[in-house]
Amino acid sequence: MLNKNLNSWIPVASNSDFSIYNIPFGIYTDATVKHHVCSAIGEYIIDLFELAVNGIISLDKNTLDQAFLNDFISLGKAVTNPVRSKLIEELSNENSKLKTDLVLFNKVFKKQSGVTMLMPVRVGDYTDFYSSIDHAVNIGTMIRDPKNALMPNWKHLPVGYHGRASSICVSGHTFFRPKGQQKPADSELPVYGPCKLLDIELETAFIIGKSTQMGESITTEKADEYIFGMVLFNDWSARDIQTWEYVPLGPFLSKNFASTISPWIVTLEALEPFRTKGYVQDPKVLPYLQYRGERNLDIKLDVILKPENGDENKLCTSNYKYMYWTMEQQLAHHTVNGCNMNVGDMMASGTISGPDPSEYGSMMELTWRGSKPITLKDGTERKFVNDRDTIIIKGHCEKDGIRVGFGACEAKVLPAN
Repeated sequence: MLNKNLNSWIPVASNSDFSIYNIPFGIYTDATVKHHVCSAIGEYIIDLFELAVNGIISLDKNTLDQAFLNDFISLGKAVTNPVRSKLIEELSNENSKLKTDLVLFNKVFKKQSGVTMLMPVRVGDYTDFYSSIDHAVNIGTMIRDPKNALMPNWKHLPVGYHGRASSICVSGHTFFRPKGQQKPADSELPVYGPCKLLDIELETAFIIGKSTQMGESITTEKADEYIFGMVLFNDWSARDIQTWEYVPLGPFLSKNFASTISPWIVTLEALEPFRTKGYVQDPKVLPYLQYRGERNLDIKLDVILKPENGDENKLCTSNYKYMYWTMEQQLAHHTVNGCNMNVGDMMASGTISGPDPSEYGSMMELTWRGSKPITLKDGTERKFVNDRDTIIIKGHCEKDGIRVGFGACEAKVLPAN
């Protein structure tokens, strides 16, 4: 249950993603700091290195002076959860030294607008799932037919593939429109050139917080012990390249050119109060995929398109609760064959679409393969993403007036080089 009586002595706007109930983790840099582990409250980042140096938290400061969170996460939840609890305690204590000592305050707290957030983890391996039933039915309807929208295996296991970790970038980056082979409908042979059907994929991802050995499997019951937290994720896709290349081994160049994540990892503990029911899984899944209780999450998700020098246009509003397969099931399936996990590994949800057309999580669905263009505020149309468009994904949970959010997941498309 949420403790509704917490109040931070640092003012936090009602629409802020970074309430005292959140306390996420990330890595920041600025003019004087190369890289420190940090958290967030309202408009501020909280420098955990400075907290350790000044004895507010009992951690080796070297662990907090790193380019990635991997070493911090590797300490385990028995350490990281108390750090988060200590921050909540200090922020809700009017007599905290952090509030009364102005010199210390200025060392620990910095405006988010004055720092740059870095890639939060070193991603060793990245897996992308395909776990939204509404998305899978939409795509299957488009490329096959409504009666054969889902492949025979889809309701029996969380479908996934191994992606490219090296091209996952933190929010705020730019990337060049990908090039590759495409096969026009009116041609017998493929052509080469810039992607013409560049798409977004509204996703989240969870970060592995505890390693396993080869041969070890993780049950749905134990999965949460291995999930440190979540980020927003945009798995950019080149649909025309994908259509030509995906048979028989699946996506390759159409997916590995860029993915974007939000910089803050929101802990599973912060998200726990927002658990909710998912879809009823029918047929009944095999025993190793079965779970008890409400394991889905009520996370509201928005996708915004901003043309260069233009206004923001909301493309869709969806929700993570529409996922058919849970994170726990995804991790259990990923390891059922003995595949080992490492701290920092990233598992993306797959495109998150809801049942209503306004809740579709890709341009492919929103424009129904380009047949229903979206008109923007400036009067221009979009079937897919244009050069110099910026895509922004936002997400937050809200219950009983308490809000926990992720910040922004943002990237801009540059013309092919």
